[in-house]
Amino acid sequence: MTANTTKGITYPQNTDHTRIWEHAQTLATTADAIIIGNVDRQVFTASSTWTRPANAILVHVQVQAGGGGSGGVAATTSGSAACAPGGGGGEYAAGWFTPAAAGASVAVTVGTGGTGGTAGANAANNGGNSSFGALITAVGGTGSGGGTTTSGSQSLGGANGGSGGTGGDFRVPGGDGGNGQVITLIPIKYNNGGSSYLANSRRATGVSAGQTTGFDGYVYGGGASGPSNGVTQTAVAGSNGAPGIVIVTTYTA
Repeated sequence: MTANTTKGITYPQNTDHTRIWEHAQTLATTADAIIIGNVDRQVFTASSTWTRPANAILVHVQVQAGGGGSGGVAATTSGSAACAPGGGGGEYAAGWFTPAAAGASVAVTVGTGGTGGTAGANAANNGGNSSFGALITAVGGTGSGGGTTTSGSQSLGGANGGSGGTGGDFRVPGGDGGNGQVITLIPIKYNNGGSSYLANSRRATGVSAGQTTGFDGYVYGGGASGPSNGVTQTAVAGSNGAPGIVIVTTYTA
């Protein structure tokens, strides 16, 4: 007498323990016939539509939002300096879904990186949100404010990392951008771009005197580092945050 599990494994029902090796042989033979672990992975670097593969068993979705840009800095005189803060990193989220919960097709949105502020003390744009339909949303990093001039010292707060998205089983907020600091007319280069779950923090230039630009955020979802001006410099534009990404991995039979 035999029975079948819901996964299709056949096992014998017998109280004769002297035949236990036959039980094991039957289990091994039927289990080997079940194909488990085929993988379909779709990587989205631009907004599109995900279509569920045939024979799906389980769907894993990773959603990374875009990073924020850094603000520009104002022109300086012989008695002033300026330093723009860094942009915030984008939020990350992930979740597991049954094929039915995921649906047959899902709209995928990939957040763009926030553009840097224009030359002058102008704020940057936020990174875009990324989403997998209504199931998971991750929030983009905030763009930083512009670097205003000071005749002495000042500290301008870095942009916030993305947070507050919805859905999924696992979520990591984006890292905050570094402050834009000037101490006695010398820009102090703490104005790094915020990190994301998929990207390191983007360092600022190591030069404190003169004029320096920021750096674009690291992919995926990193915030941009900020520019700075020592004395007697022209206005400088900020840098761009990195775009996000959506990765959908489907395990099929």
